Amino acid sequence: MGIERERGTSETARAEEEARWSEWMTRANAGDTEAYARLLEEIGGVMEQYLRRRFGEVDFVEDCVQECLLAIHRARTTFDPARRFRPWMFAIVRHKAIDMLRRRGTRRRHESQEADPLQRAAQTTDPALALQAAEALRGLAPEQRDALLMTKYCGYSLNEAARREGVSVTAMKSRVHRGIRQIKRILAEDGD
Repeated sequence: MGIERERGTSETARAEEEARWSEWMTRANAGDTEAYARLLEEIGGVMEQYLRRRFGEVDFVEDCVQECLLAIHRARTTFDPARRFRPWMFAIVRHKAIDMLRRRGTRRRHESQEADPLQRAAQTTDPALALQAAEALRGLAPEQRDALLMTKYCGYSLNEAARREGVSVTAMKSRVHRGIRQIKRILAEDGD
């Protein structure tokens, strides 16, 4: 009997939550900023709990919640009030979490494969290596230098860096690889 009561309460709470969120989103799409702020605050907490149960990593969860809230903001006009809010929201959350996991996996794979001198310099406490990397950066074309600074020092993904620079991901990837290759040449020449 206790389980039945708990399940009933949970279902009732979810139904109330669903109705509240759906109403807030409908009002937000009609221009009610207060309803929108309440919606984002409440679903942000729910998303965090959902992601923390699945992934546990605090940094990943916090970043993912922010990405999810941005995605919901961008997609808010696609919400249909005749449908349920929760499945719509969690479809976005799942897709964003998968995107971030792929991006993180790709970034780790690239880091382990490339082990470029600039990445080592970004993580070093050795002032000589940091100075050497700074001097090598000065020898790059501005677009290569900016690409390397964003991806290696600031930690932007290729997608994020490309968006900031207004270029395609392929162009950003090319800038990064050319920059790394040029840095290796510069450092090899200095070593001779």
